[in-house]
Amino acid sequence: MAIFAALLAATTVAPVTASAAAQTSTPEAAATAIGTDMDTRVVFPLSVQQGALVIGKVPPGSSVTHDGRRLRVTGYGSVAFGVARDQEGPVQVSVTRPDGVADEISIAVQPRDFPVERVNGVPGKTVKPPPAIAKRIAREQALVTAARERDDPRTGFAERFIWPVEGRISGRFGNQRIYNGTPGSAHSGMDIAAASGTPVKAPASGVVTFAGDLYLTGGTILLDHGHGVSSNFLHLSRMDVQVGDEVRQGDVIGAVGATGRATGPHLHWGMNWLTVRIDPLLVLERGS
Repeated sequence: MAIFAALLAATTVAPVTASAAAQTSTPEAAATAIGTDMDTRVVFPLSVQQGALVIGKVPPGSSVTHDGRRLRVTGYGSVAFGVARDQEGPVQVSVTRPDGVADEISIAVQPRDFPVERVNGVPGKTVKPPPAIAKRIAREQALVTAARERDDPRTGFAERFIWPVEGRISGRFGNQRIYNGTPGSAHSGMDIAAASGTPVKAPASGVVTFAGDLYLTGGTILLDHGHGVSSNFLHLSRMDVQVGDEVRQGDVIGAVGATGRATGPHLHWGMNWLTVRIDPLLVLERGS
């Protein structure tokens, strides 16, 4: 019930019809509300940013689909999905209530400006790896991708996320990276500058699905928050958990380091909805 109350507080929507919501609210602040009471409402944001985690409310027992995938619904009616960094145009959600009534939801996507970040001084073999190392990186990435495919009923995703460490944001989600002058992929998470050895805390409850030392990301932990939502913590100097461990929000899971492709101690905190990368900073802002 506490999680359900937090969800409703985050949307701050009165139980009105969809047409009334459109007439009385702005896309930036309002949500689509269909129904006449708390038990039968369908509530989603009218507008989200690229890289957002979307959490909606539907009548318990509803069938919900997005992008050809059926979404898991909690016992109290919450659903979650991610919006990709490069998503253009509206995203669509289909809801079929337990009584068979169908609703089609359209959510506008606000584009973002992702500047270029130049990162110099990283080890050359991590930018242009030789063939043997490239094969190792591919094998390791396949393990991480598989761990992100979990979709179980735990509800840590609906908690108000906290910062895993306190510090200056030294790298932002989505920015195009250039390593030692060589263009790389867009930054997949948020870098937080902190001293080596600083404890890293779980931003929300979950279960550890991966813990290992990888070539590019060094000490790496994946934490599954349920419904396809997961966090990853990279470049760790120490890992205090192992696969299968259940953790609560605020539990220490490791320590900040500079392992893998890093030029100094910091925590890279990334988030995913299945294979869709989402922005941890937007998740924090939603909770606040």
